[in-house]
Amino acid sequence: MLKLNVTNETSRLRAVVLGRAKSNGPAPTLEEAYDPKSIQHIKAGTYPKVEDMVEEMNAVAKVLEKYDVQVFRPTIIKDYNQIFSRDIAFVIDDKMVIANILPDRAKEIEAIEHVWSQVPKENRIKLPKEAHVEGGDVMLYDDYIFIGTYRGEDYPSYITARTNMKAVEALTDLFPNKTVKSFNLRKSNTIPQDNALHLDCCFQPVGKGKAIIHQNGFLEAEEYEWLVNFFGKDNVFEITKEEMYHMNSNIFSISEDVVISEKNFTRLNTWLRAQGITVEEVPYAEIAKQEGLLRCSTMPLIRD
Repeated sequence: MLKLNVTNETSRLRAVVLGRAKSNGPAPTLEEAYDPKSIQHIKAGTYPKVEDMVEEMNAVAKVLEKYDVQVFRPTIIKDYNQIFSRDIAFVIDDKMVIANILPDRAKEIEAIEHVWSQVPKENRIKLPKEAHVEGGDVMLYDDYIFIGTYRGEDYPSYITARTNMKAVEALTDLFPNKTVKSFNLRKSNTIPQDNALHLDCCFQPVGKGKAIIHQNGFLEAEEYEWLVNFFGKDNVFEITKEEMYHMNSNIFSISEDVVISEKNFTRLNTWLRAQGITVEEVPYAEIAKQEGLLRCSTMPLIRD
């Protein structure tokens, strides 16, 4: 049995699910795309090739191996996108929550059955059908659960709105010992620079009490300001609209002192090193074309 334990984003990682790109299938049609960035690359003929994405994910697997992290991979489903394992489930404390994701992606959950079945039954959680959530919107910070959502009445019209207030309420009920705080995110079906697909696309804690953030990802100025005040202005690295578009906040922590980051994130990686953090750089620019990066493709199971 797996003894799950995840209470934050930065404690020493021991076990993780890393997605797969091996049998990703052909580039989707415009109708099949789930986000504006993928649509942009389908139209431009620059949608990532399977072999490039496999290479990028192998680079991450090598870093995880270097740090003695136990790595689980989804079973392969032919011609199916299985890169973003964070979307399909997430761990809070010792519980694994299966996410209610886009119906087109339900098969991805079956592909981690070998992990799910190792979790004690009492620690497996399935949310009510009407509670929509993806793991990229759920961010742990010890006694806090930060959740990205979209509160607009036009929620159903946004394919980019993945987590609703019913999920926020369900998680608040499930974890009464935590302070649950939701953030209203900016959504766009058509302009990737104006779309915070998940909370980790515009915010993420890193190191010891520090955070990466993009102001425009938040619809409510006071919610963005609450986060800045919570961490303290000097501890926050503000990323630009362009850096958010390239997913600079979507790095992945192996510990407080080690992060995996995209090799082209020059300004961010320089800042991280200035904080005394070891930066393991990997190529991930092809996978980023699908509006997801390193945090999206990893789902931690055990941290210290």
